[in-house]
Amino acid sequence: MKRYQGVYAPLIEQYIAFKQNLGYKFVDAEYTYAMFDRFTIDQELTTIGITKELADKWAIKRPNESNSTRYRRVMYLIQLASFLNEAGYPSYIPKLPGAYKSTFTPYIFSQKELQSIFKACDTLKSKGNMNSSHNVVPALFRVLYGTGIRIGEAVVLKNKNVYLQERYFIIRDSKNGQERMVPLSETLAQVCKQYRKSLPGPCEPEGYFFVKRNGQKCTSGAIYEWFRKVLRIAGISHGGKGYGPRLHDFRHAFSVYSLVQMAKSGLDLYYSLPILSAYLGHQSLEATDRYVRLTSDLFPDLIQDVNAICAYVFPEVGRHAAD
Repeated sequence: MKRYQGVYAPLIEQYIAFKQNLGYKFVDAEYTYAMFDRFTIDQELTTIGITKELADKWAIKRPNESNSTRYRRVMYLIQLASFLNEAGYPSYIPKLPGAYKSTFTPYIFSQKELQSIFKACDTLKSKGNMNSSHNVVPALFRVLYGTGIRIGEAVVLKNKNVYLQERYFIIRDSKNGQERMVPLSETLAQVCKQYRKSLPGPCEPEGYFFVKRNGQKCTSGAIYEWFRKVLRIAGISHGGKGYGPRLHDFRHAFSVYSLVQMAKSGLDLYYSLPILSAYLGHQSLEATDRYVRLTSDLFPDLIQDVNAICAYVFPEVGRHAAD
């Protein structure tokens, strides 16, 4: 059964294929367009061309829907409407809802907390359960902090893309569809070598690098459960859903401490920002800018001129639909 069945189905598929060919994963958009497809079926539409009436109905905020989710729904309709106009189907382009402000605040682990976390990782035991992911945790958590890669990128990392002798990973399945090289420190490469030697099975090129003792792939969900256990052992309280610490905060901590190290070594932020942005796999420097400001807040004496630099590099502009 096809995912899209409404009158817009062929054009939605064409637009998604176009974006993916440009390198965008577009997973969130696919889900939204599946919702829009069902919406058009419910509205019993038979002709192509988005009207203002249809756009207004689509933009109505749904029960228990967050402002950010509604914003993305309308944003994706704007993109589709623009595509339809270019394809020769006159369509109304709605306005975005009022820009929402995220209340998300990254949790930056202190160096003492990081030491406690890694010490706790090394005490984990599975009681002989071959289906457990405990064997992965000590190396994986060090990799997440030591490289800043996302957990989703780590669990799909394959052996053929791991070069421990040369000390780097090749990240192919990234959030933004961009391939990039991630260097490893000598100590982190050694940690990964020790982990690999602990595995009982052969190291097949197409196999996953982070696997359970039985050779099966680890899941992000299972790793997150181990993360909560490690926090308890390390004596680090969890603020509950939406407050963290989160597994993704390893990436935030890596970014902040990387900027601290750059500043201490005398690197100019004009040059270090693009480097960190490319390293993290960000699509724009603006996505990396928040780490600069966070570093400035945590270490005010270290980066005294950050506001002047960021004001020049990232001028204030009106919010617009993002790709």
